[in-house]
Formats: sequence, C-alpha cells, structure tokens
Amino acid sequence: MANNNSAKKRIQIAERNRLENKNYKSTVRTLMKRCFVACGIFEKEPSEESKSDLQKKINLAFSKIDKAVKKGVMHRNTGANQKSRLSVALKKALKEVV
Repeated sequence: MANNNSAKKRIQIAERNRLENKNYKSTVRTLMKRCFVACGIFEKEPSEESKSDLQKKINLAFSKIDKAVKKGVMHRNTGANQKSRLSVALKKALKEVV
C-alpha cells in the first residue's frame, strides 16, 4: 500500500486510465467484429444498403482506432495493423461482388 499522498493519487490515476484504456480496446474489438460480419453479409447478399452499412461501420472503426492511437491506448503499429486487416476484408468483399 502507498505511504504518501502522491503515491496514493498515482494509484487512483493508474486505475482510472486502466479503465479508460480497457473501454477503448473493447470498443475497437467490437467494431472490428461488426465490420467483419458486415463484410460477410455483403459478400452473401450484395446490395446498396448493405454496402453503405459496411462503409459506415468501416469508417466508425477507423475513427475509433485512430483516436485510440492518438490517446496512447494502443501503439501506432497495432492501429495500422488493425486498419490494414479491415481494408483487406473490405477489398475482398468488394472484389467478390464485382
């Protein structure tokens, strides 16, 4: 246990940051899963509605990944890797339709 006030405060700050980081990482994982599901749906039944839905989900995921990298929740290479995975899935889905 911490012995002085500054150490106690640092423990509180670390816990707060841990929870915020956990929230960001969880949200990014959820958005990525939704993108992959939307890609699968678009491949099975291509339509303008599913294409626009897929594009919205990709944009939302990219935005959240960029914000997580900017806040220091994840490393920039990790963010780039995840965005690359999403881009590859999107290109594959669009290629299958054409």
